[in-house]
Parts: sequence; C-alpha cells; structure tokens
Amino acid sequence: MSDFDAIVIGAGAAGLFCAGQAGQLGLRVLLVDHSERIAEKIRISGGGRANFTNRDLDVRAPQRHFIGDNPNFCRSALSRYTPAQFIALVERHGIAYHEKHKGQLFCDGPSQQIIDMLLAECAAGSVTHWQPCRVDAISRTADSTFHVDTSRGTARAPRVVIATGGLSIPQIGASDFGYRVAAQFGLRVVAPRPALVPLTFGGDAWAPYAGLAGLALPVRIQTGEKKTRMAFLEDLLFTHRGLSGPAVLQISSYWRAGAPITIDFAPDTEIHDALVSAKQRSRKLTANELATLVPSRLADAWVGQLPSLQRPINEAPDRALAELAERVARWQITPSGSEGYKKAEVTAGGVDTRDLSSQTLESTQRGLYFIGEVVDVTGWLGGYNFQWAWASAHACAQAMAAGHTPAL
Repeated sequence: MSDFDAIVIGAGAAGLFCAGQAGQLGLRVLLVDHSERIAEKIRISGGGRANFTNRDLDVRAPQRHFIGDNPNFCRSALSRYTPAQFIALVERHGIAYHEKHKGQLFCDGPSQQIIDMLLAECAAGSVTHWQPCRVDAISRTADSTFHVDTSRGTARAPRVVIATGGLSIPQIGASDFGYRVAAQFGLRVVAPRPALVPLTFGGDAWAPYAGLAGLALPVRIQTGEKKTRMAFLEDLLFTHRGLSGPAVLQISSYWRAGAPITIDFAPDTEIHDALVSAKQRSRKLTANELATLVPSRLADAWVGQLPSLQRPINEAPDRALAELAERVARWQITPSGSEGYKKAEVTAGGVDTRDLSSQTLESTQRGLYFIGEVVDVTGWLGGYNFQWAWASAHACAQAMAAGHTPAL
C-alpha cells in the first residue's frame, strides 16, 4: 500500500494544475487517470490551440460569466486566482499566445504546450503519476483515511480530490465517475446536461432552412422569459441538423427543452425601415433588396415563404414587408433538442455547491474535494471554463496545504 498526503483523481486541466500546485506546496501527491492519453480536452480545445483563459473575466463579479444553481459560489476561487495569474504562468514557461476575440486567449502554437507546462509544474512538485490506471473503489476508514483501490494497487491518503470532469465528449474518456463518488459519500448532484452545444431542429418549421448548411453570419440570439432572459451577440452557423456557432453554443447553456429561441439576423439594422425605404426607390426583386441586408441564401429562404413578395419590392404589399421584417428581426423557433454530450464542450450541472465550501472546494465529507467541471459551475464559451479549472484547483491546493502537517 502506498501512502500520500493527497490523491487527485483525474488528470485533466483541474487535476493536473491542482496536483502540481499541491506538490509544490509540500504535499506528497498521487495523480491518477484512467485514460491512455493525458488531458485530451486541453489538446482538442480551441481548434488545437487551447483557449486557456479569458482576460475579460471581471474578478470583482466573475459570476456573471457562469451559471449554476448558485452562480455566486464561484466568486471566491475566481477572485483569488485570476486570468492575469495564469497568464503570468504561461509567460514564465515561454508560451506565446494571442487574443482572438472578446478577451479569449489562445496559444500561437499547439495546445500541447499547455499540457507540457502543467506536466512540468507537476514534476516541480514531485507528483507521482499513475496513468493509465483504473480506480475500482474509494473507501474511508474510521480514522478518516481514504483508501483508493486501483489497477496499480491501493493508495492511501487523508485527502482525495475528484477532478474527473463531466459527461461531455465521451469519445475521449468522459464518464460519470465524479457523480458516483459524490453519491457514494452522500453528496447531492444537480442533474447534468449538455452545455455549449449545437441545437437541433426538425419538422415543417425547419424545412425552409434545411438547405442553408454552411451559412454563417452575426446575430443577436436570446432565450428565456423577461426575468431570466439571456442574449448574446455572436456568430451563428447553419448546420445539416440545426444551428451552431458561438451564438448558439452560448445560448444553449441557458436554453431549456421546449422553450423557443429568438434570433435577430440583422442586429445592426432596422429591417422594416430599410425595406420601406427600398420600396420607395427600387424596382429590384424583394429578395434581392433583402440580400443587401442579410446573406442572399437566407434572403431567398425568407422571401420564398411569402408568395406576395415574389415580385419587385415597389409592388410588395406593406403588410407582407412588415411580416418579412418581423421574421428577420425576431425569428422565433423551438429546438427539437441538442447534439448531446458527444458535441457538447462542457457539462452543466454536477456536484451540488450546497455541499461544497466555496473557499476550499472541500465537501461536507471532510477530506473529500471536488474541482473543475464535475462541480455545478459552468462558464461561458471563450476560456471561462478553463479559468474555473485553474481557480478551483488553486483554491483546493492552497486549502490542502494550509491544513497539512508535515511528517517529522
């Protein structure tokens, strides 16, 4: 049997960072992961360039970029380990990066650089790494010591950190392990669901748009009732099965099954005023005039649904133009579902924050911690979820070190 001060289960972003930080603070750390390859989610993120944080995160009110049953839960960790601190670490390791859009930071080179950096941090903390290594069982003895039975033998420690992520992208090894551990130790779990995920559509309402796959344009998208309404101004992409792109990924985290979404396809234009003006000065087809405001394929799809507009715009009925403007500026449609975990970038829901300390990420079971995506904290698209991984891992490592009594 091997003895450690802490056992971290899950060698993704949060687990790697926590293990490295705890090791450098003087703890004997074991890092365990069941996968053949390490940190696959980092590797594939950001198109292989790792959108590793977002410098626009407001550390005074970070919760506005996150959802969960208690969005305020993430404030403590995120305010104590900021994007600037992780950027400084990236710079110390000589990793070149750039800002792409709205504070999103990406590596200039491959995402492997971030993985190598985290491994180097683990090496600096003398972290013991078992991978691939299956965890078969976790138990706790009367003296509050955890026994972790693995395919490489049993490890023993007073602290266990669960950093196993959620259910998104099962093809790279995602599992419900963290939720099962939470349930085993009597902790509550908020029902998981796919987030930052493309939405799917079907039926007669979608038929006119089924041929628009590949079309992309900036939109304003929103969902929810007045008190809970959320909106984003981002790019949208039509796919063979529905809608994707940053706009849809963002709104998907707020969308609930059965609810509609509303899209403005020309957010910087008063469509009705523009069409009325065109009627007064133009003899072009209505679809051609609309195509000066939105992509022509989209204009054809809209106008094709209104027989009274199959004519020059100067002959178009005012009522039909008003209906067209309403559709373009306030198109409301209800998704049939989403692409599910296989295409979801993250998992919403997770270990209930009511059973965790926002300061330390320790659960109501002393010595048992949960960090990263396995927790009911989900960030916006654009590096926010990685920043939660770094911040929650840092808070956990600091707390474990503060409560650690070095061996004599």
